[in-house]
Amino acid sequence: MLEYILKRIGQTIFVLFIVSIFAFFLIRLAPGNPALLMVPDGSSDEVIRAMEEKLGLHDPLYVQYFRYISDILHGDLGQSTQYQVPVAKIVADRLPNTALLAVASVVVGLLISIPLGIVAGSHRGTGVDFFAMFVALLGQSFSPVWLSVFLMLVFANVLGLLPAMGMGSWKNLILPVATLAYPMAAQITRVARSGIIDTLSEDYITATYAKGISRFEVNWKYALKNALIPIVTLVGITIGSFLSGTVIVETVFGWSGIGQLMQQSVNVRDYAMVQSLILISASLIAIINMIVDIINSFIDPRMTLS
Repeated sequence: MLEYILKRIGQTIFVLFIVSIFAFFLIRLAPGNPALLMVPDGSSDEVIRAMEEKLGLHDPLYVQYFRYISDILHGDLGQSTQYQVPVAKIVADRLPNTALLAVASVVVGLLISIPLGIVAGSHRGTGVDFFAMFVALLGQSFSPVWLSVFLMLVFANVLGLLPAMGMGSWKNLILPVATLAYPMAAQITRVARSGIIDTLSEDYITATYAKGISRFEVNWKYALKNALIPIVTLVGITIGSFLSGTVIVETVFGWSGIGQLMQQSVNVRDYAMVQSLILISASLIAIINMIVDIINSFIDPRMTLS
């Protein structure tokens, strides 16, 4: 087990190294001159060249890359041209907002999907199963844009029960969480149902029933455990995508998070910010995938042999 964990950590470090290369070169291959964004409009060529020298844009790319890595390791993500403050400070302010939205959405999604998937899988072909699959199919059919606008129109504009935009109280969290949690819950419900159905058809489950163990205990203690691996994997992928910034939801609901920050930074060509957000988002996904694999290896130790 320890060997497998160390192997996954090594693979993740290598992935982060590749990600840093892509983040570095992606921005430098983009059209435009970063120095122009950091000098006043109408500046002379001498002023622009001086800024290019300050930014090290005339150095060889490999020199710029190693300087970039060195700065990251020292916690320096560069200076935002949009806000004129260190990128790390802005990210530190915005990331908790995105994390709150992500965690709340995942928790709500799991509280809905796990029980619904278990009930649907253990009552296959019944009305409960049909209802669960209808709700799941509906959730996977909605686009985030349509769902967010629909929820805002109904609960904010028509009923006036919830605020449409902004961040002020727990009420502001409900609509964006619902927008993110419903499609996720729909997908996990279908995965959980399939896993429960497959597990309940195994011979050892029949033997378990023969021992007089209740259906409830069989479903939650035995069947769910063997259906957990695809669920944990799906949850990990979802958390990674949420933490890397939900651009549409954060923009529509005015949620001050990483996704909204990315959209704004791209619009104003804030190179340092975009480069850092790409690196942070990809790193979060890689690290979460590593954690998911380690968790799955504890659920099913046979994974360590692959």
